[in-house]
Amino acid sequence: MSETPDSAVQTVRAYIDSHREGFLAELADWLRIPSVSAQPEHAGDVRRSADWLAATLRQTGFPVAEVWETAGAPAVFAEWPTDDAGAPTVLVYGHHDVQPAAREDGWRTDPFEPHTEDGRLYARGAADDKGQVFFHTLGVRAHLAATGRTAPAVHLKLLIEGEEESGSPHFRALIEDRADRLAADAVLVSDTGMWSEDTPTVCTGMRGLAECEITLYGPDQDIHSGAFGGAVPNPATAAARLVAALHDADERVAIPGFYDGVADLGDHERALFAELPFDESRWLATAHSHAAAGEAGYSTLERVWARPTAEVNGIGGGYQGPGSKTIVPASAFLKLSFRLVAGQDADRLETLVRDWAAVHVPPGIRAEIVFGAATRPCLTPLDHPALRAVTRAMERAFDQRIRYTREGGSGPAADLQDVLKAPVLFLGISVPSDGWHAPNEKVELGLLLKGAEASAHLWDELSAALR
Repeated sequence: MSETPDSAVQTVRAYIDSHREGFLAELADWLRIPSVSAQPEHAGDVRRSADWLAATLRQTGFPVAEVWETAGAPAVFAEWPTDDAGAPTVLVYGHHDVQPAAREDGWRTDPFEPHTEDGRLYARGAADDKGQVFFHTLGVRAHLAATGRTAPAVHLKLLIEGEEESGSPHFRALIEDRADRLAADAVLVSDTGMWSEDTPTVCTGMRGLAECEITLYGPDQDIHSGAFGGAVPNPATAAARLVAALHDADERVAIPGFYDGVADLGDHERALFAELPFDESRWLATAHSHAAAGEAGYSTLERVWARPTAEVNGIGGGYQGPGSKTIVPASAFLKLSFRLVAGQDADRLETLVRDWAAVHVPPGIRAEIVFGAATRPCLTPLDHPALRAVTRAMERAFDQRIRYTREGGSGPAADLQDVLKAPVLFLGISVPSDGWHAPNEKVELGLLLKGAEASAHLWDELSAALR
């Protein structure tokens, strides 16, 4: 028989406290494996990491834990069926690969020899993402202890990717090929963070990403600017004019049709963003920048979380060496990226960009436009019952009100939403000071254990919310 909610909180907390040392020792063993997917010399370590996780998940109690091969690095799939025939299915996503790390990068200690100091666990992957994946193993055991169950309250699945830090090049193909095994009523991503230790939050969405390179060709070779300049089109000038045409005076993207389908932020969500203790001067210092700028009519947080953008990532052409070389260059290039929000489609954006460029590129200049693989945006509405379930689980763990954020970056979660047709939820406990991708990455141990508490409460909450 399940305990009352108040006693369940205490039981979960006591269980996690009593199993803390064993949990951290196991996590440290995993962190010692340098599963750097971007470096070919660590391919064997990425595989060792997958094997370690599959074996540990079986020890945790998952009846199924498999290493799934891809054209690149292996992923791990695990499944723990519920004994409740009417319960929903929840898929947890994370990744077991990590960013490169070496002492000479600025680490105070060996990045793959975990150590604790002042309530923090330092190691590559401590926050991104091994720690945030692994707290679910402690959480599910605490869930069983608090409820008296022998299986979770939901049909629980895990998919832990091995190439996220390399751009997830084979992830879409993997989930399309395995869609029947991955079918779920909701997807939970544990690869995000919170606003701060004092202000716990739940993320409600991530932007998508599309990138392209535009190469502009003029003369068949560099030519003399005295003999020909001013009489033939210059591709470097065309590149500058194309960049100038990208935004209007209000910093809105000036590509026709770019904002079609974009839903404006509602007053309620804008008010929730405004509640957060945002210090713009501190944010600018973090950004190593000297002024805020962007689309008129929106705050800084609204711009980076909820509005689509276009950025010039690179521009070049012509002579780049010391001194002068008086030429009309043969070519020039632009590198552009677009952050997309719900309602936008990357395939349609490609058409819009090509049409826009065709209008602005002058006769005599040939444009080649190459797009890379796109990442789709994802967003969970604030009134979605599954989001409310995540919020309640976090509130029970943190004993305080939970606020909402979005993330300005992009990730593979949207592919899960797109392929599985399931809402994407986020449960992360990392804070900005954890230093993802930086030297001396760490995770706050207190928050890591709070993540396990939230995970323990989540399965009952989602079981009720998704029926």
